[in-house]
Amino acid sequence: MSTLVATEFCPAYAPFFGVMGATSAIVFCCFGAAYGTAKSGVGLTSMGVLRPDLIIKGIVPIIMAGIIGIYGLVVSVLIGNGFKQQMSLYAGFIQLGAGLSVGLAGMAAGFAVGIVGDAGVRASAQQPRLFTGMILVLIFAEVLALYGLIVALILNTKASTAEC
Repeated sequence: MSTLVATEFCPAYAPFFGVMGATSAIVFCCFGAAYGTAKSGVGLTSMGVLRPDLIIKGIVPIIMAGIIGIYGLVVSVLIGNGFKQQMSLYAGFIQLGAGLSVGLAGMAAGFAVGIVGDAGVRASAQQPRLFTGMILVLIFAEVLALYGLIVALILNTKASTAEC
């Protein structure tokens, strides 16, 4: 039977930071995705009253907001796969940083997608030439969350190499 011994670099509370990283990733990304979905959905339903033929075309911002939640799920699962009963404080902090990077970037992107989606679908119902511009702005808003995902993936690979 092996006994786990806490050391200066591998304290018993180190996994807590990794758990908080996984939690931050999913919670903040889903918060941003929910806001983006709700805000864009309000614009879509408002636009659908006068132009029901454009509802399917206007659902793009809602789909893009949902993708942000997937980024948080991916990082949470990856961080969760790296959990150990005894891990270094370094690995815990890296996992926390990974979760916060994708979570906060996803929340910011969700806010941007929601605001652009709300105004964009309403405006494109009145002027169809605005649809392309709305899509471009949505892509640039979505890529903010992708940046957080990339940083989180890089950080998570560093955490997997840390040992006690």
